[in-house]
Amino acid sequence: MSKLLITGATGHLGKLVVELLAKKLPLSSIVVLVRDAEKAKEFTAKGIEARIGDFNEHASLVTAFKGIDKLYFVSSNDIANREKQHENVVNAAKEAGVGHVIYTSFARKNETETSPITFIAKSHLYTEKLLKASGVPYTILKHALYTDIIPMFIGDKVLETGVIFQPAGEGKSSFVTREDFAELAVAVLTTSGHENKEYEAVNTEAVSFQDVADILTEITGKKITYVAPTAEVFTTELTKAGVPGEVVGLLTGFNQGIAQGEFADTDATLERLIGHKPTSVKAYLQQVYASN
Repeated sequence: MSKLLITGATGHLGKLVVELLAKKLPLSSIVVLVRDAEKAKEFTAKGIEARIGDFNEHASLVTAFKGIDKLYFVSSNDIANREKQHENVVNAAKEAGVGHVIYTSFARKNETETSPITFIAKSHLYTEKLLKASGVPYTILKHALYTDIIPMFIGDKVLETGVIFQPAGEGKSSFVTREDFAELAVAVLTTSGHENKEYEAVNTEAVSFQDVADILTEITGKKITYVAPTAEVFTTELTKAGVPGEVVGLLTGFNQGIAQGEFADTDATLERLIGHKPTSVKAYLQQVYASN
């Protein structure tokens, strides 16, 4: 029986993947990677094997990856140290003899340093290069922006203020929900023929923040207006409001990427692999805001 190891299992995406796998496969085939024994308990209590490993410690990963047929490699959220951490994962997978690595990368058009999200992109591109050079069979999942981050973009007071204030211009983004990404993971982990392939994990539709405003207006009955300031004005206003500089930079960078059409591509690959249309932005917003 194949052994499937999920990294990031205590995070939102990894946990969903484990839950879906547990409904489809014997628990004995599922392994999770955790950083400490305390975090292992929630999995071992359910009969799922947990192995201790840290992306910062190569040797711990080699031990954890022994006997693993497929590794679902969720990218680290430690942006500052991500390149070295990912290097550790790829090298450990090779050393341990992992049969197949499935990596959560990102959808993009611009791979140069002129990209407004180069600070995020750089480590993903580096990891993809490492995987391709490793000799380990790989699948690269090029994730769209998460639909689940729309509330973070538009703010928790949007229904009170009636304004979406984002410097994304008329740009559109092909948002995908975390649940659909988890289904994609399970599809690739449990079926064959995905080795050395790259999949555009994007939606079949792309929407703008004007579209989001219109949808919110429709489902809540409250008029929501979209205002698109320049990146400079946006940065100034958020800084004055006390938003931390790194958060301002992150939001500004992604919004500029949206404005430039960086995430606007649509594709049917995700739909084909998960067997149904990805959740629409409208359906997601109805779940979150319809009762407000």
